[in-house]
Amino acid sequence: MDISYLQKDDKPGEECGVFGAYNFDGEDVSSTIYYGLLALQHRGQESCGIAVSDTKGPKGKVSSYKDMGLVNEVFEAHTLDGLKGDIGVGHVRYSTAGSSVRENAQPLVLNYVKGTLGLAHNGNLINALELREKLAYTGAIFQTTIDSEVIAYCIARERLNSKSVEEAVGRAMKQILGAYSLVIMSPRKLIGARDPYGFRPLCIGKRDNTYILASESCALDTIGAEFVRDVLPGEIVTISPEYGILSDTSNCLPEDKVGRCVFEYIYFARPDSIIDGVSVYHSRIMAGKYLAMDDPVDADLVVGVPESGNCAAMGYSMQSGIPYGIAFMKNAYVGRTFIKPKQKNRESSVQVKLNPIREAVEGKRIIMIDDSIVRGTTSDRIVRMLREAGAKEVHMRVSSPPFLWPCYFGTDVPARDQLIAYNRSVEEIRRIIGSDSLGYLRQERLSQIVNRKGICTGCFTGKYPLDPPKEDIRGEFDK
Repeated sequence: MDISYLQKDDKPGEECGVFGAYNFDGEDVSSTIYYGLLALQHRGQESCGIAVSDTKGPKGKVSSYKDMGLVNEVFEAHTLDGLKGDIGVGHVRYSTAGSSVRENAQPLVLNYVKGTLGLAHNGNLINALELREKLAYTGAIFQTTIDSEVIAYCIARERLNSKSVEEAVGRAMKQILGAYSLVIMSPRKLIGARDPYGFRPLCIGKRDNTYILASESCALDTIGAEFVRDVLPGEIVTISPEYGILSDTSNCLPEDKVGRCVFEYIYFARPDSIIDGVSVYHSRIMAGKYLAMDDPVDADLVVGVPESGNCAAMGYSMQSGIPYGIAFMKNAYVGRTFIKPKQKNRESSVQVKLNPIREAVEGKRIIMIDDSIVRGTTSDRIVRMLREAGAKEVHMRVSSPPFLWPCYFGTDVPARDQLIAYNRSVEEIRRIIGSDSLGYLRQERLSQIVNRKGICTGCFTGKYPLDPPKEDIRGEFDK
């Protein structure tokens, strides 16, 4: 049994983060990848890894290191010093398919007849089991339980009959279905690829003579790189000193068919990132403003549940004219996942992370903004904490619609029967969490907060950009 969910918040699970770098001057890139991964740590705190190669050294020789834990825990100065190479890929992981063990950490390094591939993947395939079985019957021996290895095998197989690794990636993309942003290291090329629906973000950056691929633009800012552009949904970009950046858009879809994950803008991505030309910060501000327009309430103070609720709370305050304030102190040394106190202990796992500021809320009517309610297992405790700190009223507003459907494309939304909104009215949910009122962002506002229609809203509407599997196979690899 996979019990990792017991240590997770009542939040949708984060995505993974991918990062790649190629220094055309032959300088080592391991430290650049390290700092890039630090900036993407919010996308996964379970495991991390870096794989590098020297393009002028023996072809196919790869140095790699990966382990369970945070980036600054796994990598020390001497570890990075041992990773010599001018091209490399890195990964931070949150498991949506495959157990939480070191073997499933990425990047994956695959040795095959044409050389070596290093691969980092963000997303989930919906036909991974089918492909895995097909590959196994043709002799593939799998070392992990993650669908990323299925992608690596598909690319390696296609490479045998392709003129280049990027052609093999393009052929593999015609077989794999679902969400994937890939960063791939071959002996002489750095390749980025995004699924045709664009579920997961991926962008290109440049610092001096180093080219970067990263899940979010905030990672480029961290290392002092300039943002070049986003990788288009369905696009393959090949980076090499010989050609610079080559683009293949043969797998791209029309914009109205694209399905970017709207929850990247609501919760996953850092507010200082820009994804496909849209500011994450602005999207969250707009979500708060729409909440104030659609679900106003008379109160004394608007507060956010840190950190992801803060921007929406500011937007609510701007629109309503009700002052914005800070109601919670967050423990900066507790990540999005942690070892929960044992049941026999009196410590609340919520209060380990958050503690209300009595002076800020006592005697006041509070509007509390959070980005989502999944199972509802923490919202009631946070409401209770505010009441115990002296709040007269607690009105909860949520900057996303109710979760009604699972996600098959990389967001760890549980099965429907575990969702608090499933078969319950807003009033019933309000009574469960104990707030004085409750309001959600309206579904029609989702396209407005990102100012585009090419988004996936499946976990709210049940309408996905491509047909989901007939059975909920998430977690099958853990068996």
